[in-house]
Amino acid sequence: MVAAAAAFAGSATAAAAAQPTPWQASLQPAATEVMADIVWFESFTFWIVTVITLFVLGLLVYICVRFNEKNNPVPSRTSHNTMIEIVWTIAPVLILLVIAIPSFRLLYKQLVIPEADMTVKVTGYQWYWGYEYPDNDGIAFDAYMVEEADITDPVRQPRLLATDYPVVVPVGKTVRLQVTAADVIHSFAMPAFGVKIDALPGRLNETWFRADAPGVYFGQCSELCGQRHAFMPIEIHAVTDEQFAQWATAAKDDIDAAKELLAELTREDTATDQLAQR
Repeated sequence: MVAAAAAFAGSATAAAAAQPTPWQASLQPAATEVMADIVWFESFTFWIVTVITLFVLGLLVYICVRFNEKNNPVPSRTSHNTMIEIVWTIAPVLILLVIAIPSFRLLYKQLVIPEADMTVKVTGYQWYWGYEYPDNDGIAFDAYMVEEADITDPVRQPRLLATDYPVVVPVGKTVRLQVTAADVIHSFAMPAFGVKIDALPGRLNETWFRADAPGVYFGQCSELCGQRHAFMPIEIHAVTDEQFAQWATAAKDDIDAAKELLAELTREDTATDQLAQR
């Protein structure tokens, strides 16, 4: 298992693989510029919230000690304090402004789609995903979760995350996602890309991503959609332009052949990286 994991980590295609890990308490490593900004913003707001929480906690402790019945037998009859009221009005406004400015910048980056290099249409079904590549001669396929009994390589096929046919996109290209659903509400979520968008029947939502590095990335449906909601994983392979072109050419005629070709390209990259490391 350890050897297999090392080989997988050395693969150019899987080098930046991102997936949930046991006892994970932080966000997944960023694989796009948007996600990098999300990670920064989460850390930024975390420290602001921490300071406010500690301040309020300290204030409560001080009040409990300073103004208890023993230390303050005669309670104050003060009804107001103009300066304190000014401070506790202005301070929250300034804090909200400090949070809002980078928040709106991030929101703008997420919602405004730059000129796309390619489009992938995503349709949610109970309980699998359908994908179409309108810019690549109409490549289309459905992706189901690989059942536990069918897993042949636990490293390359993580339980509850691997799919029988992965989405393949080129690295460094802007990919526009058009997301909808055919039955109930789903949600297409790819944490490493900073992507989470609802899939609604009768409505087409759009978002985008640009993968920074080759790798295998995993996501899941993030909207309760029925009995097998937990079994709707998403698997995306970010590859080089040349590898994507080869995969797309094969996928036009035979998605199974394209899947085998992708696996072969991955093995070749693994062998090349292992030789380079010696």
